[in-house]
Amino acid sequence: MISVTPLLPVALLVLVFVGAVTAWVGRLGHGTAVVTACLRAVVQLGAVSALITWVVTLPVAVAGFVLLMYGVATFTAGRRITTGRRVWWAGLPIAVGTVPVLATLTGSGVVSTDGIVIIPVAGILLGGCLTATTLAGRRAKDELLGRKGEVEAALSLGFSTRQAALEICRPAAAQALVPALDQTRTVGLVTLPGAFVGMLLGGADPIQAGVVQLVVLVALLTAEVIATVTTIELTARGHFDGA
Repeated sequence: MISVTPLLPVALLVLVFVGAVTAWVGRLGHGTAVVTACLRAVVQLGAVSALITWVVTLPVAVAGFVLLMYGVATFTAGRRITTGRRVWWAGLPIAVGTVPVLATLTGSGVVSTDGIVIIPVAGILLGGCLTATTLAGRRAKDELLGRKGEVEAALSLGFSTRQAALEICRPAAAQALVPALDQTRTVGLVTLPGAFVGMLLGGADPIQAGVVQLVVLVALLTAEVIATVTTIELTARGHFDGA
C-alpha cells in the first residue's frame, strides 16, 4: 500500500513542512508542535517496530507494554485538562472505558489473548479513550469557567455543587463523542478504516474484514462513551480543578 522508495522521506518532510507552515500562517499556535509531534512519531514507531517482535512472545512483556501505553495515555490526557498531581485523575476514565470493553472482547473469545492481537486492540481502545477524555475534560472545564455565573445561580436555587456543574457542562462536554459517532455512522460510505483495509491487503475475506472492523468500531464507541461520562463526572466533582 505504501511504497518504500528514496522519495518517501522527501514526501514526509514536505508534508511536515506544509503542516507546520500552515499552522504558523493561520496563527493556530501549533506550528512547532506539528514538527515535534512528527519527530516523536518517527522515533516511537521506530522503537516499537524494533521491539514488537520480541514483546509479543512474552506475556509479561505484553502486559508491561499495555501498561506503558496506559500510563502515556493518562499523562497525555491529564496534562491537557489540568496540572500537577491532578493529571493522574485522567487515568480513571481511560481505564474504566478500556478495561471492561477489552475484558468483554477477550472473555467472549471474540478477540484472541495473543500478544500480537491484544497490543493493537488495547492501543486502539486506549487511544480512543485518551481523545474522549481530553475533549470532554477541556470542554467541561471551559464551560464551567465561562458560565460561572450560571453555576452560582443554580447553587442559589438549591442545587448541589455537583448537580449545578453537571447541568452546565454536560451538554458541551458530550460533544467529545461526535468524532467517534461520525466515524461509526459513515464507515464504508466516507472512510474505509485501517483494520478493514489492512485485512483485505493481508488476503482476508471481505466479510471477515468487515466483521473485524465492526467489532473495533463498536468497542471503540462504547469505550469512549464510558470514558466521556466518567470524565464529566470527575470534572463536576472538582477533581480536575487546581494544581
